[in-house]
Amino acid sequence: MARVRPAKPTAAPRVLARGAGVGLLLALLATVVWSGSFVATRDMADSVPPVQAVFWRWVIALLAVAPLAARLAWRQRHLIRRHFGFVALASLLGVALYNTLVHQAGLTTTASNMGMIMAASPVIMALFSRLGGERLGARRTFGMLLAALGVLLLVGKGSLAAELTAGDLWMFGAALSFASYSALLKRKPAEIGALAFLFTTFVFGALMLLPVYGVSLAVQGGFEPGIGTVGPLLYVGVFSSAVAFFAWNRAIALIGAARAGVVYYLQPVCVALLSYALLGEELGIVGGACMALILGGVALASARPRGVSATPRGRA
Repeated sequence: MARVRPAKPTAAPRVLARGAGVGLLLALLATVVWSGSFVATRDMADSVPPVQAVFWRWVIALLAVAPLAARLAWRQRHLIRRHFGFVALASLLGVALYNTLVHQAGLTTTASNMGMIMAASPVIMALFSRLGGERLGARRTFGMLLAALGVLLLVGKGSLAAELTAGDLWMFGAALSFASYSALLKRKPAEIGALAFLFTTFVFGALMLLPVYGVSLAVQGGFEPGIGTVGPLLYVGVFSSAVAFFAWNRAIALIGAARAGVVYYLQPVCVALLSYALLGEELGIVGGACMALILGGVALASARPRGVSATPRGRA
């Protein structure tokens, strides 16, 4: 009888682990870029009306991605029509509504608070993932709770009894909208390409904002273009919209919303450091201690137990 040779080990676990590593790096890239957008948003809050800032943000983003994505979106127009409801909902939550709430919040709260409150969104992402049947595990849950505690203490300046402004409440609405968008991405039809999907949501989101933009122009008047307005708009349009949204969407496809959300906890740390360096917003010893809690929680929650391979995800 011929000897049966043992099967060679496949490279699948290594490929999955590499994909998970890329997903974490992409989530980190989006988080760092978005941290800068809160500073830019706060910086132009007094000179550009929120709806106008959001509208031009997406016009700039469209111009940035059009050379790469417009033709792809046109080729997949039949798929976009087939999944019109999904694409429209993603555009509403992730493009039109989320960013409008962020810019509105920038009128009455600090950039640091904006970043800290947005760190509530990973908790909502994790809840959505759990409701969808994804197991979080004890270590990830504990790490998330530790990071959430650090965020709450950071918002309350060392106390759990934080006094919230109107802008803070707008930001909680933004966090809910962004978490819903991130959870929705897990169900994105795999046949729609990443760039085509991104471009289409930008188009739909800008069209949704167009009527409100017209009302804002009629009631509030326009803004004067200058270094203090065009520079921040270019940043939020090119980097925070085109680059960061592509990176985030791809990260969700590779590692899922719950795990990408863990990385998102680093955002208040990045925002606080940038706000201190660029806007002069104070950090203090308490802020540093809270950041240590957040970083420790993120490290604990994002680590994968030994011997456990990454779970494959769908294509972006």
